[in-house]
Amino acid sequence: MRSGKDAPVDHLGIEHCYDPSAPPEVRRYQVLLSLMLSSQTKDQVTAGAMQRLRARGLTVDSILQTDDSTLGTLIYPVGFWRNKVKYIKQTSAILKQRYGGDIPASVAELLTLPGVGPKMAHLAMAVAWGTVSGIAVDTHVHRISNRLKWTKKVTKSPEETRIALEEWLPRDLWSEINGLMVGFGQQTCLPVRPRCQACLNRALCPAAQGL
Repeated sequence: MRSGKDAPVDHLGIEHCYDPSAPPEVRRYQVLLSLMLSSQTKDQVTAGAMQRLRARGLTVDSILQTDDSTLGTLIYPVGFWRNKVKYIKQTSAILKQRYGGDIPASVAELLTLPGVGPKMAHLAMAVAWGTVSGIAVDTHVHRISNRLKWTKKVTKSPEETRIALEEWLPRDLWSEINGLMVGFGQQTCLPVRPRCQACLNRALCPAAQGL
């Protein structure tokens, strides 16, 4: 079902939002920024916001020199865009002051940045630094893991799900989970009215039984 790699995440996800020709520290900053924008926002909207930001030259300094009103206009209509303007400005200032314009190279340090949560931190480690630090669990991974009963008990938050999955999933598979499940959640295992009849997992999925 994911062999075609044709879900929005496959061509508009964060791996496609940064400038591959930019210096390494700028690429890493752009990865982090795209993750901050992506929270509760469709991939298409995040990609559009990143395209507008990159058109102006997307660096720590350029963001710090952009007034809040202009930044808001550039990232709108990402979810909670007003809060994200504030978080992006605060985080960019910290990166300039403490990290020379680069991003931290550990989950613990990333989590101290305003507007950065566990999923973002683990994805930043994977995409920006090439290090698998944990499973990046968003709403799709959280929902599908519970539907498949991949957790010993029902989990109430993505972070609970991450801990439950990491208890049994082999570490060499951790990097694959997010992309596979996000695309699956975008196309088949939808939040409302999942397409169970078209799903190849139907016979294996507890949530599909009796449909």
